[in-house]
Amino acid sequence: MTEKVLTRRRFVKTLGVAGGLAMTAGTAHARKPRPNILFIMSDDHSAAALSCYGSRINTTPHIDRLAAEGMLFRDCFCTDSICAPSRASILTGKYSHVNGVVDNRVAFDGTQQTFPKLLRAAGYTTAMVGKWHLKSDPTGFDYWNVLPGQGVYHDPDLIEMGVRKKHEGYVTDIITDISIDWLENRDREKPFCLLCQHKAPHRNWQPDAKHANLFDGIDIPEPTTFDDDYRTRSEAARQQEMSIEHHLRVPEDTKIEPPEPLQGEALKKWKYQRYIKDYLRCIASLDENVGRLFDYLDQSGLMDNTIIVYTSDQGFYLGEHGWFDKRFMYEESLRMPLLIRFPNMIRPGTTNEDIVLNIDFAPTFLDLAGVDVPHEMQGRSFRSILRGKTPWTWRSAMYYHYYEYPAVHMVKRHYGIRTQRYKLIHFYYDIDAWELYDLQSDPHELNNLYADPAYAGVVKKLRAELRRLRRKYGDSDESAAQLLQKHLEHLEEKRRRQKAGK
Repeated sequence: MTEKVLTRRRFVKTLGVAGGLAMTAGTAHARKPRPNILFIMSDDHSAAALSCYGSRINTTPHIDRLAAEGMLFRDCFCTDSICAPSRASILTGKYSHVNGVVDNRVAFDGTQQTFPKLLRAAGYTTAMVGKWHLKSDPTGFDYWNVLPGQGVYHDPDLIEMGVRKKHEGYVTDIITDISIDWLENRDREKPFCLLCQHKAPHRNWQPDAKHANLFDGIDIPEPTTFDDDYRTRSEAARQQEMSIEHHLRVPEDTKIEPPEPLQGEALKKWKYQRYIKDYLRCIASLDENVGRLFDYLDQSGLMDNTIIVYTSDQGFYLGEHGWFDKRFMYEESLRMPLLIRFPNMIRPGTTNEDIVLNIDFAPTFLDLAGVDVPHEMQGRSFRSILRGKTPWTWRSAMYYHYYEYPAVHMVKRHYGIRTQRYKLIHFYYDIDAWELYDLQSDPHELNNLYADPAYAGVVKKLRAELRRLRRKYGDSDESAAQLLQKHLEHLEEKRRRQKAGK
């Protein structure tokens, strides 16, 4: 009896000590300043044009700093490779069919929940500067100053809290100037979340004067798949309208006419050099301006308590398969560069190969800020991955769905699944075609194996997993058809109103 009483007393005493320690730890945690968030996003920046990703055509020393001092993600993917849908998914943590932005023609419903709104409600001061591209005014920000639509590279208009104003200069410099000015004059009693979103290097790739002659006299090497003949692919690859040879415009995209009459392969090569050099020149300015932001953070003492993220809204074709633009589920446009620096959590110089998606950004930012993640967000926080610990329950496959057809570039509607080794794609609407790629033996996706009997078992498993993911995320052929029909009816009604207004 006595021993039991003593044990109970010791137990109660132990609980008291542990409770005191927990309160002390909790108080210390509460006093620790919440991290700032600087989210830098470019437009159409392929990972193949970042030296930290092994680019063989350019260098990006300032952006590379994030890889050296933080974490580089090799398998970060978008869920719909086109500008507005990806941006909406990043804001909401939801797939396109849930947030409503299935293509570039849809206006974003700003009444829905976004991570900036939740951060603001939790005491953050929030700002959005640069390319918005969602056809509705930004919501959830204390300050916003955005390009109308795509914006222009030189002397752009920006809309500041509803007021449109012209700015003299180069758009990448101007977006950085405004971002730094906001940081300098922000409410310093609160942690901040700044979305600095650049136009560059979006088409039609107009460099600034400083970099206008960069790469002159140099031939940029063509990618190994430059002359892909799409031999084993479906009709979707042959019916697109994004080839350098046939669809890159002269002189709108190339800026000048060919110096002499050129045809066939010679014209294609000339167009590629004109395109890729201007694209890389825009990135050179972008990289320098990222360095300007880093300099400000260093000089103001903000660097070590700021989560710095660099990404692009999707990937881009730099001549691979003879293409420019994005949209297809093939690797070059599916993969997003993602670099994150936060020395309080991330070990410098680390690389991660887990499958991370753009819908994961919102829940991760909220988690890092200590804000509850809403259940309706379909993405998942990868905070533990930043610490170097991948949960055993982390995804082994991702789901993708592209909707914008018929439209510019004429890429067929399709959805699919990608695992660490395989990719299965279904093109639908006016065709019914499947493609399977073994990324281990065929990283450039040149050999469609869907009809190969040796891969029948792989196809069966992937189709079953694809069905599971579609159920998980609430997508189906029927819902996609209904969503698109509703969208087309809305566009037709909009055209009728505009015509009646005239």
